[in-house]
Amino acid sequence: MAETMTVFNRAAVRQHRDRAAAGLGAHDFLLIEAAERLADRLDDVTRKFPLALDLGCHGGEIGRSLAGRGGIETLIQGDLSPSMARLAAGTGAPGLACDEEALPFTDGAFDLILSNLSLHWVNDLPGALIQIRRALKPDGLFLATALGGQTLNELRTALFQAETEIEGGLSPRFSPLIDVRDLGNLLTRAGFALPVVDAETVTVSYDSPLKLLHDLRGMGEANANRDRRRGFSRRATLLRALEIYMETFAGPDGRVPATFDILTVTAWAPDPSQQRPLKPGSAQSRLAEALESEEIPGGEKPTP
Repeated sequence: MAETMTVFNRAAVRQHRDRAAAGLGAHDFLLIEAAERLADRLDDVTRKFPLALDLGCHGGEIGRSLAGRGGIETLIQGDLSPSMARLAAGTGAPGLACDEEALPFTDGAFDLILSNLSLHWVNDLPGALIQIRRALKPDGLFLATALGGQTLNELRTALFQAETEIEGGLSPRFSPLIDVRDLGNLLTRAGFALPVVDAETVTVSYDSPLKLLHDLRGMGEANANRDRRRGFSRRATLLRALEIYMETFAGPDGRVPATFDILTVTAWAPDPSQQRPLKPGSAQSRLAEALESEEIPGGEKPTP
């Protein structure tokens, strides 16, 4: 088995979230928006899920958004950060510190596992998905949101250009983010059934890109790349990045956008009762007959 690539310093991720917990309420707009969208997906499922896990719970945004939906009787809230877990416990559901890369649950423990904007900090995402699938009961549901590859493309552009101009090179400031197709493939590899991944774009408007940086820090989303530059960024580099951001992306009203690419996952733990695709060649009728058209064998051209 290939070794897991270690991209993120998980201790730094925990520290960033611990630091952000106390003031999270002033910066949690994106977490709330994604949580509400995830809870809306649960409304489309007629099943009930008595025991559920919120994995990477932050401040308990999922718990508040669910508000009794999905037939959930018990919700466990887990986060890498003990401070976040304690904050989430204030919503009334128990919270515990746990790591997505080493889940402390037995196989088949949960009817439903949710995860809201947390999986993009996991080093071994395939391994984490396998653990999530194992922690679900047969025909259990996995619902998650994750940040996709187009997230913060404006900030990336500005910082890359500024670093190139001022410092003559680039440092790893951003997380490598996954796209729709790759995430769907990982779910299949992890053994999930009926995986569906779709993407939505949330664009936030700011009067200054500096406010965006404050929000990212306030959500616990500061840079945690293992090879990140130690210490503070050069003041000249940061100021030039802010200038480039305004020059390149400001609208007629002087405000700048920040793009968040939100991927939403729906997948099920396998169960014999689930529908399965038919085997190739097992169809009982031809598509051409249903469309009342002529079937033309591959490689042949229709007669004029």
